[in-house]
Amino acid sequence: MTLVEQYISHNHFGETLGMEFKIIEPGLVHYFMTIKSNHLATPKAAHGGVISALMDGLLGVTALSVSAPENKIISTVEFKINFLAPALLDDKLIGIGKVEQKGNRLIIVSGDIICPERNNVVIAKAIGTFNAYPAEKAGYVV
Repeated sequence: MTLVEQYISHNHFGETLGMEFKIIEPGLVHYFMTIKSNHLATPKAAHGGVISALMDGLLGVTALSVSAPENKIISTVEFKINFLAPALLDDKLIGIGKVEQKGNRLIIVSGDIICPERNNVVIAKAIGTFNAYPAEKAGYVV
């Protein structure tokens, strides 16, 4: 089982929120999530924490897509998010993550979350820093 496959099988948080992803190529990832009633903070709009979780997943897996071939897992060091529009009930969101710079230990990733059904309105933008370290330290088998 690859490191990414192991990550998927252990990511119960993402599964609980209904998040899925596709690695388009190393350094480019798309993340998907539909806003459901249990994601709402108001009668119509998702809680910012849900959008933050989607963004953290998007940025993290994007970093993982370039670190996994080196048998390295990642952890979030920091990320800055800008909320630009609300995510509404039943919105089908797409996150697009891109590696901006990769070092031996630190990986810088940017991401956008958009809603194609609403003319690709940008829900949030972010940039983050991720630490790549040996997967064995996190309990993965390589």
